[in-house]
Amino acid sequence: MKSNYIKFIDLFAGLGGIRIGFEQACKDRGIKTECVMTSEIKPHAIETLKHNHSHENFVGDIFKVKNQDIPDFDFLFAGFPCQPFSSSGKRHGFADTRGTLFFEIERIIKHKKPIGFILENVEGLVKHDLENKNDEIGQTLKTILHKLEDELNQIEIKSTTVLTVSYTIIIFLLTSE
Repeated sequence: MKSNYIKFIDLFAGLGGIRIGFEQACKDRGIKTECVMTSEIKPHAIETLKHNHSHENFVGDIFKVKNQDIPDFDFLFAGFPCQPFSSSGKRHGFADTRGTLFFEIERIIKHKKPIGFILENVEGLVKHDLENKNDEIGQTLKTILHKLEDELNQIEIKSTTVLTVSYTIIIFLLTSE
C-alpha cells in the first residue's frame, strides 16, 4: 500500500454503505481509494452499485471466484448476510448456506493477506448460539474470532475492535510476517 493510496474489495456489498464511509474517511485525510472488486448477487443492489460507483469488476457469487482471480488489495470489506444470525431470520447460523459466507472471507484473507478488514453484521451475531445465558458472546462469534485470530497464523494481528450498537462491526488491522 502506498501511504496515500488504498485498494479495497467490497464483498456482499449491498448498496455500498461500508465502502461509502471508508471512502469518505480516506478522502477527509487526503488518501485516494480504489475499489478493485465488488461482490454482490442481488440484481437491484448491483444496479444501484453500478449507478453510484464507477468500476467494472463486479463479480457475482463469491463461491465461484477463485483466489487467483481476485486482484491484489489492501483492505477487505464484507457485510456478510445477517439472516442466519438475526432475530428476524431463522437463526440457523453456519447451518444456513448464507452463514457459511464468512468462511469465504477467511479463504480470501488467508490467500491475499490484506493490511486490514472490516466485517459488518447484525447485533444478533454477538449472542448467536449462546452456550450459557451469562456468556458475553455466543459460539458463532467465538468461532469467527478464533478463525480470524488463531487460524490465520500467517498474519500477526495488530489490533482488533468489536463494536456492537444495533449491528456488529469487527475491525482488524494486520501485518504480514
